[in-house]
Amino acid sequence: MPTDISPLIMAKNLSIASATGAELVKSISFSLGRERVALVGESGSGKSLTARSLMGLLSPSLDLQADTLSVAGENALTLNERSWNTLRGSQLAMVMQDPKYALNPMRTIGWQVAEPLKLHARLSRAEIKEKVCEMLDAVGLPQPAQLMQRYPHQLSGGMGQRVMLAIALIADPQFLIADEPTSALDHVMRDQVLALIRRLVEQRNMGLLLISHDLQQVSEHCERVMVMYQGEILDTLPATDLPRATHPYTRTLWSCRPGKATQGKPLPVLDRAALEAHREHD
Repeated sequence: MPTDISPLIMAKNLSIASATGAELVKSISFSLGRERVALVGESGSGKSLTARSLMGLLSPSLDLQADTLSVAGENALTLNERSWNTLRGSQLAMVMQDPKYALNPMRTIGWQVAEPLKLHARLSRAEIKEKVCEMLDAVGLPQPAQLMQRYPHQLSGGMGQRVMLAIALIADPQFLIADEPTSALDHVMRDQVLALIRRLVEQRNMGLLLISHDLQQVSEHCERVMVMYQGEILDTLPATDLPRATHPYTRTLWSCRPGKATQGKPLPVLDRAALEAHREHD
């Protein structure tokens, strides 16, 4: 497991409750540095809520409590919206699931990629255009000068995802949160986009929190894994140890991966009674 001397994000006893008082995230603690960490678990386990809390993007109807929540050296529990706007883009950024919903259909690609620079950097119009072209090229998009004039509906899903990555990285943040960034893509494009995210994060010496259902991709592209179940972090382990996981929930998640070897065969089902017994024992 990588040694994190200076975490970029620290959470201690982080809880998120609904307006009715139901606990959606239950007193979780973790630290994230300049490393590639995956947050995995089934739908509804609290992964996206946790990620949004780190960006200051939780719904006002939700109640966040924590002993500590530090983001890029700032006490996130006391930040106002103006301070969050300063942090977002310049210190940490987020890539959403589907470019069809995340990109503005009324604005050109160039305008949207340039927006973080206009907010966080003092650059001339020519310098902004040059940096936008460089960023579009860095994420593997052809003919960036022409692409800047196009609109989101003129792009494929894979191109849209690369544009969102360009928007997230153009202001040189220290940390990237990627929330299911490949769920809207086919399998080949998923591998390409994840490999691109990994390469750019490594080149820029950034931290990455990848939220994913695909444990095979997690094992290939991340260094460490946190496993969530019903709002709790049940297991933390090096990504290379996923095939040998000892926790029953992590082991079942790994065994449930569809593939050629399991085609036509029933996949394992989680024994929730055994899991609850294991949690009580812990």
